Amino acid sequence: MKLIFGGAYQGKLDYARNNYDIQTICDCSGGAEPDFSKDAICGIEGFVLACAKAGIEAREYFEKARDQWQDKILIMTDTSQGVVPIDKDVRAFREMNGRLMLYLAGEADSVERVFCGIGKRLK
Repeated sequence: MKLIFGGAYQGKLDYARNNYDIQTICDCSGGAEPDFSKDAICGIEGFVLACAKAGIEAREYFEKARDQWQDKILIMTDTSQGVVPIDKDVRAFREMNGRLMLYLAGEADSVERVFCGIGKRLK
């Protein structure tokens, strides 16, 4: 699995399309459940937000589905930067997103950070 992450609007999906053979994409940014039959899953943070609102741990969801995403490209926004929100629900979402990113980075064959459309391989 390849994990591609970066800040909002940094060109993560375009970077993935330009550097990997991606035919099909699942967009979870609206909160949709990941469709692991697709080549790439993007907007995973939207799914994480839906999980946080529903009281479901996103990392556990991905752990249970591990065999389904081993050959995929997973793309997500890093929400850990910036001012810590006062709203406890938004903080809970950011923390859950961070836990999932830590897990996925540990499981990934490669991890790339995209900033201004430029990718840098971290792992």
